[in-house]
Amino acid sequence: MRRVLMVSPHFPPDTSAGAHRVRLLAPHLPAWGWEPTVLTCAESAYEGRLDPELAALVPESLRVVRAGAMHAGLTRQLGIGDLGLRSASGLFGACRRLLSREKFDALFITIYPTYPAAIGPMLKRRHRVPFVLDYQDPWVGAWGREVGGGRGGRPDFKSRLTRAIAMRMEPFVVRAADAITAVSEGTYQEVLRRVSDARPRACAAIPIGFDAADLARLRAVPRANRWFDRTDGHVHVCYVGTLLPTGIEVLRAVFAGLARLRDTQPTLFARLRIHFLGTSNQREREPGPTSAPIAGRVRPIAEQMGVASVVVEEAPRLDYLDALNVQAQAHAILLIGSMEPHYTASKVFPALLSGRPILAVYHAHSSVVDVLAGRPATDVLTFGPSDPSGLVPRIAASWASLVERADLPTAADLMAADGERIKPWSAPVLAGQLARVFDQVAGTAAVKGAES
Repeated sequence: MRRVLMVSPHFPPDTSAGAHRVRLLAPHLPAWGWEPTVLTCAESAYEGRLDPELAALVPESLRVVRAGAMHAGLTRQLGIGDLGLRSASGLFGACRRLLSREKFDALFITIYPTYPAAIGPMLKRRHRVPFVLDYQDPWVGAWGREVGGGRGGRPDFKSRLTRAIAMRMEPFVVRAADAITAVSEGTYQEVLRRVSDARPRACAAIPIGFDAADLARLRAVPRANRWFDRTDGHVHVCYVGTLLPTGIEVLRAVFAGLARLRDTQPTLFARLRIHFLGTSNQREREPGPTSAPIAGRVRPIAEQMGVASVVVEEAPRLDYLDALNVQAQAHAILLIGSMEPHYTASKVFPALLSGRPILAVYHAHSSVVDVLAGRPATDVLTFGPSDPSGLVPRIAASWASLVERADLPTAADLMAADGERIKPWSAPVLAGQLARVFDQVAGTAAVKGAES
């Protein structure tokens, strides 16, 4: 059994999307010959409420070590909130101690956040350990170029500065990486185009995936749904997760199709209730005298386009099991992609676990298209390199279809139809792919793991 040190600043009970990458993969690595130690941040480093039920999904057998980080209450006074900046020093110190005292055969660092990735080359050089860099999102993307934290989602000084730093840091880290893994092939191919002199010994596309044990937990401990009543006569469609600035144009096309349905088939339109839940990347804070509501991005656009009567938005991030629960109870799921072709949303896998019909609008080159291809009761509408507005008539037809067939396929029907088809994206199988990358950089033969 070989050993890997997995650095993931986000980890349960933190509820950020980045917490799930290592949570899903690490427990299944021993079946493929690798014993993981997860290094993450102390719970005090996370902002907002924590989710103990998400932490309960982490097996007790998984070793988790927590490192200190500067408290956000102090650093935000200096304009710094990024967890990566606040935790980099603590993670580096903890890595040095672990690597000095114990034998590890590989070092794995996942981003986002990005700044802790910079400790990889230093640790590799000092401790002679193979270094695997993992991309959950691009390090250098649209942020600071087309979108940012300015008015109307435009780039501002801070987002441009972040991009400039990223463009300087990424080549240094990538050149030192023995392997690069990413949620999609397009993501790591873009990295290799940006850093053309990088020579990783291995590259692999490993999606976020899913673990069926999460759904089993939900069934074993049922949860209340405070967001809607499935039996009230409306057709409840859920979009759960962050809406990125690069997805706004796709959202506008989705709403334009909805407006066409309003004009052509008002009875069907009136039956819809479309819930956008957790659209912000911020967790709802504990109530207090200085608490302010988290602003949503969806509702103002719905009002502009005249479809707000059927659109509901709650911007704060949902607990993971709540997000899975509302999708399992919805009549259908809405998935919206990005203008960027590499975009591979992790939210597609909870949607598959829900066993509900799906309406998905994505860039044609997104790997989500392949994941959903051929799935029953699923409309996958794709657009080209520039403008999704040409899809509006098809989107309107898909909205109508969702209403008309809302109660036809049951969750059991769709989950049975998925069956073996979605197994390649299950956490045990994806962990095997990651283990093969570790085998390559550690100079070992592949270790045969469990088949299920």
